[in-house]
Amino acid sequence: MKSIKITVLFFLSVLLVSCSSGKKKENYVYHQDSGEIFHTSYHIKYAYDRSLKSEILAELERFELSLNPFRDNSIITKINNNTPVKPDSMFMEVFNKAMEVSRMSEGKFDITASPLINAWGFGFKNMDSITPEIIDSLKEFVGYDKIMIDSEGNVTKTDSRVQLNTSAISKGYSCDLVARLFDKLKIENYMVEIGGEVVAKGVNDKGVCWRIGVDKPIDDSTGLQHELQTILSLCDKSLATSGNYRNYYLKDGKKYAHTIDPQTGYPSEQDILGATVIADDCMTADAYATAFMASGLEKSKEIARKIPGLHYYFIYVKPDSTLDVAYSEGFEQFFAE
Repeated sequence: MKSIKITVLFFLSVLLVSCSSGKKKENYVYHQDSGEIFHTSYHIKYAYDRSLKSEILAELERFELSLNPFRDNSIITKINNNTPVKPDSMFMEVFNKAMEVSRMSEGKFDITASPLINAWGFGFKNMDSITPEIIDSLKEFVGYDKIMIDSEGNVTKTDSRVQLNTSAISKGYSCDLVARLFDKLKIENYMVEIGGEVVAKGVNDKGVCWRIGVDKPIDDSTGLQHELQTILSLCDKSLATSGNYRNYYLKDGKKYAHTIDPQTGYPSEQDILGATVIADDCMTADAYATAFMASGLEKSKEIARKIPGLHYYFIYVKPDSTLDVAYSEGFEQFFAE
């Protein structure tokens, strides 16, 4: 289910030019912080009277102590190990949103699916060794309905082997956390990008909206080639993109993205190669971008219509194996001129 995130901000295909005017405070300058966290990169730009790097890193550290499943002392790790622990507000917020998206997508989004994803391996490298028996045994403890929060705020599982991995939603949430920090400081102009997920507010240092390039699918497993599909103009919105543009696989002459369907346990044979979602918060955009990859074009359109304020841009494969795009009504407002 988890698909690789491919938004392209600050990459070769990133463009920080823009399209509308805005005010800047006289004594503010644009600061830019970048680095690596959560096994991915981040780029954060904001207009303020001083650097906030230490505050940003402190907020991200708080996030890690709650939701990083690769840290022994995190809340999510303790839950995975069935160690008694009281979830904090960050875990609860992400968990509740994940359950909401799982219900809305009828199980195509599922934060318990990592055993299936791990079994197939990155890029389906273990495809030749997977058997129906292995999939069936793993599906016994995969399913968002197998874990819940009880009335006292405790995590309960129907099977102790259930494991959580929130990587398909939590990078978006980490962007939201940094954005909230900036909002508390009344920062009017900023862009937060973590692992390809984006929150943009106000304008960039040119005084115009942030522009973000979306990559065109290219059969390039190296990830070194970049060609833009479109350029989006983003102000006061969040954006996430799911898809594996440069390493899709072929079956019977048709292209498929590297996505595991958490319901079947097998690679998803859907027509969407890339899903870009714009929403008011990045956690929501992140989760639905992943859900749409496993849902397919028509089902994704149906889901999106039920969610106020959600916009989508899909790159998909037609029956004749050519690529096309589909986007939601009103998405035109985000196309850069």
